[in-house]
Amino acid sequence: MDDDLSRLSRSFGPVAAAYDRGRPGFPAEAARWLVGREAATVLELGAGTGKLTRELVALGHDVHATDPDADMLGVLQKALPDVRTSVAGAEEIPLADRSVDVVVAAQAFHWFDHEKALPEIARVLRPGGHVAVCWNNRDARIPWVRKLWNILTDQPQLAHAEDASVDALVQSDLFGFVDEQSFAHWQHVDRDSIIDLVGSRSYVSTLEVDEREALLDRVRTLYDDYGRGMDGMKLPYDCECYRARVNDRPDARPEPARDEPSVEEPGDAAQAGPTEPPTDGSGTLLIDFR
Repeated sequence: MDDDLSRLSRSFGPVAAAYDRGRPGFPAEAARWLVGREAATVLELGAGTGKLTRELVALGHDVHATDPDADMLGVLQKALPDVRTSVAGAEEIPLADRSVDVVVAAQAFHWFDHEKALPEIARVLRPGGHVAVCWNNRDARIPWVRKLWNILTDQPQLAHAEDASVDALVQSDLFGFVDEQSFAHWQHVDRDSIIDLVGSRSYVSTLEVDEREALLDRVRTLYDDYGRGMDGMKLPYDCECYRARVNDRPDARPEPARDEPSVEEPGDAAQAGPTEPPTDGSGTLLIDFR
């Protein structure tokens, strides 16, 4: 990870509350595809404030949530006090070898040092286990969304980092075929949450105070220019998901028979949600803020 990405990766603690209020969650269908339908022991890396954790717990999985930022993890702990947590990064996982069925990361895999993290992930996975990662991605085809996006300081290195992280998984000899699927879902937004959504972006939160406030004022002006704006509206997302089984290792020792979490084979999972986002008669609103 280069110095700029490393700096951005450490930017979330001061905006943890805004992140939790403003960021979209993840659909249950995506969580089910990522982990499987059977109850599993799950390690979540980069769990943040628990956006995906909530869905995993609701599906009946035994989750151990980790994040390198104690402030982000503190929000998760308040919402999910029964979930085990550790302040830790993906590069040094505080779990024993072959101790979990699934390792999952939502909106976080691109921040990892993959040369260190992928061997660690493979180490803690039981034989037959798998790693799964996902991101909520935006669609800026709608004119007002393009206007909003033009206000922001776009960071192409973040999009590149996401693609590069998937490539790192595909090219790793520690894991097998990488399956992928996407799931449509929507987020309710209003005047306050759109500011939290924008303000919790890493490259916005790290701006100088005056520059950041000027940018947020431009977002408020755009909101006000739309009259009713986004009150009661929904922003569509595509949750893009990837998963791959860990390859057998020469040092892997036989384990007692157990029920493996079921994972659909490629192509089995149906696209979640309608193919076209809903409208309120004034057009569809699409955006994603990472």
